[in-house]
Amino acid sequence: MASAKEGNGAPTKRTTLHDLYDLQGQSPWYDNLCRPVTDLLPLIGSGVRGVTSNPSIFQKAISTSNAYDDQFKQLILAGKDAESAYWELVIKDIQDACKLFEPIYDQTDGADGYVSVEVSPRLANDTQGTVEAAKWLHKVVDRPNVYIKIPATAECVPSIKEVIANGISVNVTLIFSIARYEAVIDAYIDGLEASGLSDLSRVTSVASFFVSRVDTLIDKMLEKIGTPEALALRGKAAVAQAKLANQLYQKKFSGPRWEALVKKGAKKQRLLWASTSVKNPAYPDTLYVDPLIGPDTVSTMPDQALLAFIDHGTVSRTIDANVSDAEGVYSALEKLGIDWDEVGKQLELEGVDSFKKAFDSLLGSLEEKGNSLKKTVSL
Repeated sequence: MASAKEGNGAPTKRTTLHDLYDLQGQSPWYDNLCRPVTDLLPLIGSGVRGVTSNPSIFQKAISTSNAYDDQFKQLILAGKDAESAYWELVIKDIQDACKLFEPIYDQTDGADGYVSVEVSPRLANDTQGTVEAAKWLHKVVDRPNVYIKIPATAECVPSIKEVIANGISVNVTLIFSIARYEAVIDAYIDGLEASGLSDLSRVTSVASFFVSRVDTLIDKMLEKIGTPEALALRGKAAVAQAKLANQLYQKKFSGPRWEALVKKGAKKQRLLWASTSVKNPAYPDTLYVDPLIGPDTVSTMPDQALLAFIDHGTVSRTIDANVSDAEGVYSALEKLGIDWDEVGKQLELEGVDSFKKAFDSLLGSLEEKGNSLKKTVSL
């Protein structure tokens, strides 16, 4: 095996992640972040090209590690409240990670090497609050390769347009349906057009289309229906819908309207496959990575999916294979009474809710920790 070195990663053996990017044009990202951030170096060495974080990831990182204690203590003793302290902890991790991925960002002329940080999940139904939070985060992180994560709720789709129009790069998250995905693409294109920038090459975006959670919900519905036809469709909905999302991507990022933006340096909003870990042990552990490989896409993987793919993933272009089968699965599910838009709405509500719960629970425990720190100091 050849040795590969890129960016800050130590020289390492080539892995399937290098092949994924070099041969198929898909960027493998890591869906996790915690201290010490230098733990990312071996992953960068093995071919990881970006990082995604979310409120649940930070809840786990900060509540299960003592690596944040010293900084947290300093912040509380300097008079910060728990929420301000939380953002300082998060921003430091994001800035440190951005620095590690900056060589990849530079080598690809701003096409890759991003680190994503999400606005407060409490703002998921607040259009203007989300815009302000995105501007603030972009300003305080102050790194060229940060993506501000905004959820694709009905209220936040207009926020995406406005944030893009302000020249801020965005990772749109919690996309669960084709209809909402189309609204997200439109918001990106509208935002680029509204920006008034003559050079659009540094305003980029990814659209995070969630995969495994779709099967988790639809499989339950199919089991409830219980017919042999319904049961035969288990484990097929998520990949089918994702393949159709890619068809939409091809259609929307072509034609005269898009070409006019390309002349100003605009880059396509890449599809990013999220929620790639397999929840059902009966399914192959690379089910949400192997069938969705194709150029100009991103796959963000938590530890389980990443290690499985490095170990036994198959690198070949699959995203536009068997599209007619995907269409068949999609319409067979509709015929069984499954409403894709309703599925999308339910998953979005659950997704927003789980991020809010993680955020609130972490802030609650940070408040308690802060209060006990203040007591010990005042004693």
